[in-house]
Parts: sequence; C-alpha cells; structure tokens
Amino acid sequence: MDLGLAGKWALVCGASRGLGLGCAQALSREGVNVLIVARGAEALAAAAAQLLAEPPHAEVLQVAADITTVAGRAAVFAQRREFDIVVTNAGGPPPGDFRTWERDAWISALDANMLTPIELIKATVDGMAARGFGRIVNITSSAVKAPIDILGLSNGARTGLTGFVAGVSRSSLAAKGVTINNLLPGAFATDRLAAIFQGAAARTGQSVEAASEARRKTIPAQRFGTPEEFGAICAFLCSQHAGYMTGQNVLADGGAYPGTF
Repeated sequence: MDLGLAGKWALVCGASRGLGLGCAQALSREGVNVLIVARGAEALAAAAAQLLAEPPHAEVLQVAADITTVAGRAAVFAQRREFDIVVTNAGGPPPGDFRTWERDAWISALDANMLTPIELIKATVDGMAARGFGRIVNITSSAVKAPIDILGLSNGARTGLTGFVAGVSRSSLAAKGVTINNLLPGAFATDRLAAIFQGAAARTGQSVEAASEARRKTIPAQRFGTPEEFGAICAFLCSQHAGYMTGQNVLADGGAYPGTF
C-alpha cells in the first residue's frame, strides 16, 4: 500500500533507538524526509546512518538535544521549522512508590510526557492546517488504559496528555486535514522494557529472565512486540489513508488489555 507520504517532512523524537527509531525507519521507507532528535549524539548518529543506508534514501537531519527543554526545542526548530508529521516520544519516568516522589519528580514527568508534546503540537499545527495536511502521533503507553501501580508518574502525565489531545484533536484542526492521535504501546522489546524487568527482579529476588517470562505469559500473543511493527502502525496513522481517524488512542499490546472498550 502506498501511504502517500513521499516527500513530506517528519519530526521524530526519541529516535535513536527503540520505538522512536522504529517509527523513523517506517516513515523513511515511505520516502518521508525525517529530522530525528535524541539526547545521545553517538546513538543518534548511528541511527541516522542506518536510515540513510536504506532505500529510498530520503533526507535525514539529526539534532542531538533534549526535546523536553526550551533549548532543545529551539535547536530543532533552528534546523527546520515546518513539518507535515510530528511523532512525539520521550522516555517514561522511573517506576517506584508514589510515597517517595517529591514535587520535582512530578514536574519532570509532566515536562517530558505531557507538556513537551503539547509544546510541539502548538509549534506545528497551524502550519499544517495552512497547508491542508498534518499528522501528529503521540507515543504514550498502554498504562493510559490499564494503569500500572509502580508507573504512577507515567500514568498521571500521559493521561493528562490524553485528555488534552481529546479536546484539541476535535477542534477546527480536524476540518483542515490535521489529525492528532495517540499510539499506546504495551510490552515491546526495548531498553525500557528491559529496565522494568531489571527493577522487577531486584524487588522480587527472581532473575531478569524469570521476570521477562512471567510478563510474556500474560500476553495473549505470547510474545513481545517489535519496534518495526510499532513503526508500521505509526506510519499508517501518518498516512493519507488515516485522514478520518483523529483523537484516537490506538492500543498495540498483543491483546493484553482485557476490556471491551
């Protein structure tokens, strides 16, 4: 299927590895020019080289910066101001017991997982609307639908973003060809998931392998997702074919969420 995206420009955040890189790869393979951003310069350069090595050899720009800061966003928009596609993505805050989190922990979580996506939406949607096409995909978490007790910082911040998107996606932007959707990953084989298993092992005294296996068995698909298949879902949401989808929370979790709605 031709997604109708060749020649467009995408900003993909947290794109040096994991789900962000999976999204950048899927878009680049559709002929989308991408500006990728992440904090680690070395890993980001490796990701850019990987993207450039794959056909159809769309243009790749890279900015090593912390997108959750004012300076980081300024560095991105100094490289390029207008984007047709924005994929927001930031590493989730650490797990833990809510009794130990001070105000700074909450502010950090909100900055990364709620306020930064809102700032990126604010900076790009009017240009998208003027051109008659725009796609914003926020990578959030399956915990938005099924909160996880030890991920309270993530639960709170990402749910706040979800509420904001529910409103703004149904504003006048929808009639101007701009869609805003959230993509909710369950258990995908990423560094983030590995860190969660390490934390679980430390708390319970079991091995990391045992923690991983226990989680895998809870998933009807009986496996973890891959960044490549996550990227393919993202690319579809960005495509010409998804223009009638906006304000949606698209769950990709191998069937783990047990609810009907």
